Amino acid sequence: MGKKLGGWECRSSLQCCGNLWPQARYPSMTAVEAGKTVVEGSETTVVLFSVIGMTCAACAGSVEKTIKRLPGIREAVVDVLNHKAQVLYFPSMVNEERIREAIEDAGFEAKVIEEDSNYTSTQICRIHIRGMTCTSCSSTIESALHSLRGVHKARVALTTEEAEVQYDPKILTHNHLMEAIQDTGFEAILISTGEHMSKIELKIDGIKNDQSLAAIQRSLHALPGVQTIDIYPDINKIAITYIPHMTGPRTFIEVIESTGSGCFKAVIFPNDEGREALRQQEINRYFMLFIWSLAFTIPVFFTSMVLMYIPGVKRVLDIKIVNMLTIGLLLRCNFATPVQFIIGRRFYVGAYKALRKGSANMDVLIALGTNAAYFYSLYVVERAVFSRHFKGNDFFETSSMLISFILLGKYLEVLAKGKTSQAIAKLMNLTPETATLLTQDDNGDVVSEKQIDSRLIQKDDVIKVVPGSKVASDGFVIWGQSHVNESMITGEARPVAKRTGDMVIGGTMNENGVMHVKVTRVGSESALSQIVRLVESAQMAKAPVQKLADHISKYFVPLVIVLSLSTWLSWFIAGKLHAYPKSWIPSSMNYFELALQFGISVMVIACPCALGLATPTAVMVGTGVGATQGVLIKGGQALESANKVNCIVFDKTGTLTVGKPVVVTTKIFKKMSIKDFYEFTAAAEVNSEHPIAKAIVEHAKKITEEQNHSWPEARNFVSVSGHGVKAIVLNKEILVGNKKMMLDHNITISADAEEILAEAESLAQTGILVSLDGEVAGVLAVSDPLKPGANEVISILNSMKIKSIMVTGDNWGTANSIARQAGIETVIAEAQPETKATKIKELQGCGYTVAMVGDGINDSPALVAADVGMAIGAGTDIAIEAADIVLMKSNLEDIIIAIDLANRTFSRIRLNYFWALGYNILAIPIAAGILYSSTRFRLPPWIAGAAMAASSLSVVCSSLLLKNYKRPSKLNKMEMNGVNIQ
Repeated sequence: MGKKLGGWECRSSLQCCGNLWPQARYPSMTAVEAGKTVVEGSETTVVLFSVIGMTCAACAGSVEKTIKRLPGIREAVVDVLNHKAQVLYFPSMVNEERIREAIEDAGFEAKVIEEDSNYTSTQICRIHIRGMTCTSCSSTIESALHSLRGVHKARVALTTEEAEVQYDPKILTHNHLMEAIQDTGFEAILISTGEHMSKIELKIDGIKNDQSLAAIQRSLHALPGVQTIDIYPDINKIAITYIPHMTGPRTFIEVIESTGSGCFKAVIFPNDEGREALRQQEINRYFMLFIWSLAFTIPVFFTSMVLMYIPGVKRVLDIKIVNMLTIGLLLRCNFATPVQFIIGRRFYVGAYKALRKGSANMDVLIALGTNAAYFYSLYVVERAVFSRHFKGNDFFETSSMLISFILLGKYLEVLAKGKTSQAIAKLMNLTPETATLLTQDDNGDVVSEKQIDSRLIQKDDVIKVVPGSKVASDGFVIWGQSHVNESMITGEARPVAKRTGDMVIGGTMNENGVMHVKVTRVGSESALSQIVRLVESAQMAKAPVQKLADHISKYFVPLVIVLSLSTWLSWFIAGKLHAYPKSWIPSSMNYFELALQFGISVMVIACPCALGLATPTAVMVGTGVGATQGVLIKGGQALESANKVNCIVFDKTGTLTVGKPVVVTTKIFKKMSIKDFYEFTAAAEVNSEHPIAKAIVEHAKKITEEQNHSWPEARNFVSVSGHGVKAIVLNKEILVGNKKMMLDHNITISADAEEILAEAESLAQTGILVSLDGEVAGVLAVSDPLKPGANEVISILNSMKIKSIMVTGDNWGTANSIARQAGIETVIAEAQPETKATKIKELQGCGYTVAMVGDGINDSPALVAADVGMAIGAGTDIAIEAADIVLMKSNLEDIIIAIDLANRTFSRIRLNYFWALGYNILAIPIAAGILYSSTRFRLPPWIAGAAMAASSLSVVCSSLLLKNYKRPSKLNKMEMNGVNIQ
């Protein structure tokens, strides 16, 4: 039994990713009652883990891969729905603790289940977070969330400024999560509370009192599928979360307007709080802070560095007001103070909140650096006021210019970071604003049509799509025909023909015909929403290489503070002891002030932000670019693994071949009509989902000349994976399958049948034997031609030093023939799904990083076993859970694009790390004055601050260059040579 989730199927706890639980596979194994069980008659042990943090079969696959790579593992099965992992292992080679550590190294929380208890439900909440500046901020928030009881997993992405939290709704609510974030000093804004729920906000006119709202709330709560209702009486807004396949916003409006004798009017609430609006608010906030800071900093800069060199103006600025306090010093103090405490307040708040939680971030460095300059300058002012002979130099320009340059850098950084998520913004904007809703009578005739907001579309609605307009929601065509441009979703450039019964995707463009479409999926269940959710999740998932930056960031800021104090102290002591010539000290300073400048420069030039942004910005842009190319990459782990691939294992049917086999030859050996022969054959095969079975059934329909023919009942149906099917039809035992299946059932294959099989194999066809009551009744030859351009793709992979292997359940003759056409040298035929996974493990044991390319159905064990699972030809299903990368078209060229994009992305990540680490390694010693003794070159603090801001910006801009990604030139040459890859 399967459970539908968002349009695709996850198996129940008895079957996960194509693997049965060990109790089913190993009869001698007793049921797991508490923690671990010793298998009778063997030296293996079973342990049951609770694995927290898994969201889909891709997570389960990751856990399963990790466990199976350990020595001494006989079998491992992961149940994503119940958050369990069951492992069969040899205690002499590995122990429970080592397995648990391996699971946690994969990014999940694991513990041995000591007693079989009821598991709590899991809900996913997404929260937008304002105020994060570096990885230290995101790590602080993650730690705060993980400390809450009931939180299973929390991920905070610095680049998207979002948190994704898996938690037990019975223990805490999303409000507790938001409070925890706010306690760390950041602003939290709720995005969504459930992964498979939709949310709509309605504005209601006509509300007079609380009783009106209560009546509306009661009416809405009575509807099936309504989850939560939040009321905002001050603005007459009501927010409803609901399950989209059970109800919808149009129903809500009808219920509201029918409540209270029709005195209420409801419309969709104008939403100005979307992702882009929040991003724009942040950009505007930094821009205004920078402008105000600049307005106050310019007078400080001019009075200290420009006007002092104009004789007439200098005399005015040097006029003493009280003792040694001059007009120029007073002006600089007055203008610098608002910059320090009003405009720079955000740095104080950020530093205080970070230190309160026992961490240190970029705000701490900025606050310490500017405070040192400002308060020393304030000390100079105080001494000037009360002393008749004091002479000292202020650094007001240092603190104010430092804050101004940092704000400019943050403004440019936020501006650039916004561009890294443009891929998601474009996807979210694909849905049209309006749709034409049709009303039909009982005969299916159109009675009326009206324009509605596309957000009001509900399941089972019928909408009209005219030429030049976008399809408003997922569904299938019930009338009309046209060509639809799906390039914005799948990357397929050519328009796709659509006729009655064909599926269409919301957000795609109708070209030249009128269609009536019955809606099947709306809201969060739609193909577009799933793509957006997958890309968002991918952009939040950390690549393993990012662990380096996270580790460094823990110690970076404290280390910089120590280096800064050491620099100041070293220069101060050296000056005090006259360890360097007096000529080294600028005429406007003393040795204390020179040491202070060096110390401040070290503190503000160091940049942990660049290090923290190196990986996530590149992953974000890379996954976004992949989505526009029709290649959905599930996060940094998939990108990093794809970057290392040096061996690709291909499935045959539907991957290397077109995937639409047809029956080309039928030979009957028994005295029976061809119609009767196909009556038996189709009755058995109609229960199978295999492409060859479907081809046989379609051919049988042509023989019977009935498209909706009713086949005889097949009793005791059994599908033998990789071999065929057997059943009882009209009291006769029928077997339909390959040669091995017949031999396994002791069925003799005649010389004539052998000859036909050999001939089919030589023509790259698949020979299918049909037996009735233990005798071969006939032979079918099924042809599934090689995809155009497959040979060229294999050739390109060979030139990239990537080994290609074909693994198929088909016979050796057909497999070798297809492999010769494709240019593949290594072939494994007559392989069951488990055999494919075993072969991949053998290749991994030989040192290969293996990618498996398949259709994601019977290939799921192999997709999970591979380092990178690629599901090809996913179409509107979007995400095949067992795969790490989903190729939305059936184009083999997308394999090359996926690997090439991974290589480019990780080249960019390496460049970012080289720059971020190299910058800090070089800049800190220069700021500390390492060149001063030989060149008299030093970095004033305000220039050091500008360099720090520029370093973060440069990393983001470096990642943004990935947006210019062009597919490999070799693929373009193939198109120029007339090769059509599909």
